[in-house]
Amino acid sequence: MAFKWRNWAVPVAAPALLATGCEGPQAVPAPPTVAPTTSVSRPLARVCDRPAAGPVRAPAGAVTVDPGVIGDLAAKTRSNPPDTTFWLRPGEHRLRPYRYAQVVPKRGNRYLGAPGAVLDGARTNQYAFGGTAPDVTIRQLTVQGFVAPHNEGVVNHDSADGWVIDRTTIQYNSGAGLMAGNRQRVSGSCLRGNGQYGMNAYKATGRVGGLVVEGNEITGNNTDGWERRRPGCGCTGGVKFWAVDGADVRGNWVHDNRGAGLWADTNNNDFRIERNLIEANDGAALIYETSYNAVVRENTIRRNNRVDGRRHAERGDSFPFATVYISESGGEPRIRARTDKIEIYRNVLEDNWSGITLWENADRFCNSPANTSSGDCTLLVDKPERCVRPGIGTAPLLSDCRWKTQRVEIHDNRFVLDKSAVGCTVKCDRMAVLANYGTFPDWSPYQGEGVARAITHEQRNRWYGNVYVGHWHFVAHDPSRVLDFGQWQSLPYQQDTGSTLDPRAGG
Repeated sequence: MAFKWRNWAVPVAAPALLATGCEGPQAVPAPPTVAPTTSVSRPLARVCDRPAAGPVRAPAGAVTVDPGVIGDLAAKTRSNPPDTTFWLRPGEHRLRPYRYAQVVPKRGNRYLGAPGAVLDGARTNQYAFGGTAPDVTIRQLTVQGFVAPHNEGVVNHDSADGWVIDRTTIQYNSGAGLMAGNRQRVSGSCLRGNGQYGMNAYKATGRVGGLVVEGNEITGNNTDGWERRRPGCGCTGGVKFWAVDGADVRGNWVHDNRGAGLWADTNNNDFRIERNLIEANDGAALIYETSYNAVVRENTIRRNNRVDGRRHAERGDSFPFATVYISESGGEPRIRARTDKIEIYRNVLEDNWSGITLWENADRFCNSPANTSSGDCTLLVDKPERCVRPGIGTAPLLSDCRWKTQRVEIHDNRFVLDKSAVGCTVKCDRMAVLANYGTFPDWSPYQGEGVARAITHEQRNRWYGNVYVGHWHFVAHDPSRVLDFGQWQSLPYQQDTGSTLDPRAGG
């Protein structure tokens, strides 16, 4: 289920492209009407160093949990009915000293931490809270020191539905600090220093929907360096989303993660990512991969991708590694969502390693060995086994068996780059729309440069009305076509209509 930045075959020389695509001329977009600014005008979600204090006394009717009794929380959960409120007294709470001593809540249980209440796994327990009971609330508690295995989580281990994680600190655990189920709400919480992810929004059966991630600080995750331990695993980041149908990610401070900040991977749909501050992550600020229909707006995105981008550049890699990476993802009107595009607008991107890359791997489609989301197919095909020849060679499967980067609109953003601040001279200043030359498998109907031509000219991917500050280059079709701003705006590309290089524009 991991991504690959690229899977190159050496492209062959292509004739000059003289048309803008099969859809004909498009209307000239209007220039920016509301200018993004370069400052963060909203309060930061500084919740890790300023945790909200819980109730100093047990609420009426609550069961009090004693930190001096090992396993008291799990035992009292077992002995009380659903819809019970538990108040954890100040101090360090421990579970019984074996791997599977986790708390298994009942429907509607609520767990409230007093000031200074900590549930500590003592590097012995794998999980803190598990089971399938819905509508559980965990509030104002610190959960730390658990050792969940790779790809598993500490809180809501079994991705139960309707959980509320509110003003809670989940830190210094192995694996993911938190898993997600349907209708889950994570607000005002600190997801810090976990070994793999801050949160892994993944459900083993079915899809996660109605997810809200709001006002959290998500920082310093992937302390175990999983991308180095398993190169190409695609298994790190502040938050990873898998097959989530409907998510609002807003007002978070996502910073200093050892990998991507936010990463939506494989058949996600209907995301709104807005008003976040995403900064200083080693990898991309945002990766949206093999997914559909999203709005990315009013975010401040700065100083991201400097570690990963620089590493690839120093290896001589020509791929335009970017801080916002849209990979085999696009708008799809046939899939129900609040938008039928991917729209990226009114964001400020400042001093990142490169800007936005739109990419489509010609060799990645259902049943292809190049599909790193092994076993998955697009949301447009009900029977993936149909995506083989001869059927895949003709409509509708020719289109529906592949994830396509299409209907992406990038407008009214401000892109600021000071190379001296980034510490680079080349390869950190690129916008891109491109694909590789299709080569395999031998039965693929996508061999050649057809996919590169489509993503560049035929799939309604447009930049317009943006402001660029600094020296930028643009890559189109394949990595060998590096353009200046005038070439990018001219035939055959005709991108960034109404955009400007004037640093005074846009506020």
